[in-house]
Amino acid sequence: MGLPVRTSFEWRLRTRSMPLGKRTVLMGIVNVTPDSFSDGGMLGSVAQVVDHALWLLDEGADLVDVGGESTRPGAIALHTDQEQARVLPVLEAILKARPEAIVSVDTYHAATARRAAEAGAEIINDVSGLMWDPEMAAVMEETQVGVVLMHARGRPQEWAGLPPLADAEILPLVLTGLRESVRAAETAGVRTERIVIDPGFGFGKHGAENFVLHAGLERLGEIALPMLVGTSRKRFLSAEVENRAAGTLASGVAAVLSGAHILRVHEVRAMRAATEVADGILRSNH
Repeated sequence: MGLPVRTSFEWRLRTRSMPLGKRTVLMGIVNVTPDSFSDGGMLGSVAQVVDHALWLLDEGADLVDVGGESTRPGAIALHTDQEQARVLPVLEAILKARPEAIVSVDTYHAATARRAAEAGAEIINDVSGLMWDPEMAAVMEETQVGVVLMHARGRPQEWAGLPPLADAEILPLVLTGLRESVRAAETAGVRTERIVIDPGFGFGKHGAENFVLHAGLERLGEIALPMLVGTSRKRFLSAEVENRAAGTLASGVAAVLSGAHILRVHEVRAMRAATEVADGILRSNH
């Protein structure tokens, strides 16, 4: 049995478009948070965060994703004023240094999404898939941003207490949730060509449930939209933090060979080398 064919798309962003499918697009992670699960608090000042974002672009990231609120298990929700105070200065400084850069903002708050678009963000990456703020879909339509809709099973404060899923439940749950998010976006007027889906590894899925989701990624092609995968440094890859970099590369290649268009990553250079191999395999897949 051969590999799936990765469909090509033209992803419409706020002021431009991005081709998806010919090669894997890498989204560099820029966390402006003191408590993110992997790199929280490592970058103290706005200048340090901006330097890191520019370094990711220099390493080969096609775009960067700036987030001001941690969504690690058990994380406490942040007020939008605090989130904007973290994110907007970084967004503005990145675009001042690199006006051509494509910057995504990772937020589920409609107020932050609007301010980010006004400040130059091309994409809003909503980890709730429009489920946590009833105003978000309207803001996405109003601002005409590119959209990432992720599947999350519950909120971070609830994850520890969620019952385990049977293997046969996992893919139907994610597919149903993503279809609901896409339908909510389209009902609000968001054009289909602006939407990318994300299965939400780790977001309410425990341990080996993520491997079942990984093995079934090809089924997300049923939704007929581009797919983003974010497994970088996540706990299910390895109990030992030092081994997660290698696990991230393996997961990224597997995701690409299952049809993923975009990978959200911390280490860009290594993943670029890995995805060049995966892309070559896909190009030879007749």
